[in-house]
Amino acid sequence: MDVSSKSDSLKRSLIIFLLIFLIPGIYNQVSAQTENSVAINLIDGNMEWGDCPDIIPNGCKVTLLHGDLSKNNADVLFKFEPGTNIPEHWHNSAERMILLKGELEVTYEGEDTKTLKAGHYAYGPEKKPHDARCNDEGPCLLYVAFIKPVDAFAGKP
Repeated sequence: MDVSSKSDSLKRSLIIFLLIFLIPGIYNQVSAQTENSVAINLIDGNMEWGDCPDIIPNGCKVTLLHGDLSKNNADVLFKFEPGTNIPEHWHNSAERMILLKGELEVTYEGEDTKTLKAGHYAYGPEKKPHDARCNDEGPCLLYVAFIKPVDAFAGKP
């Protein structure tokens, strides 16, 4: 192999390295810099609330805090009136939850019921059926971070 061939091979390797490693990193930094920050008063904030999915009966409202429900990493806030029963359902996404207000009983299939109070964190695995009830100490205000796009299906997967 002559010096010219080694030089061409080195140039090609450098170009491939730049395309694979550096350019996506630069794009992500620029993309992250163009996104605006978010600050919302979750307890007393003036948010627009919509109805929950049909699988949850009356007594439930929901608002999107950040992200896109059809994409990964959406942050959602649910408000349940006292006594609201959330029937058995499951999600394709795992859920990371923090109860901000009220008292919420959550039961995952095959597990003991957990009683969440304001300030409690809970994690729910993907595709694991669960139900819940907002006790009379409500209303319950529940923050949920979905890892995958937001969905909910009645019953078992």
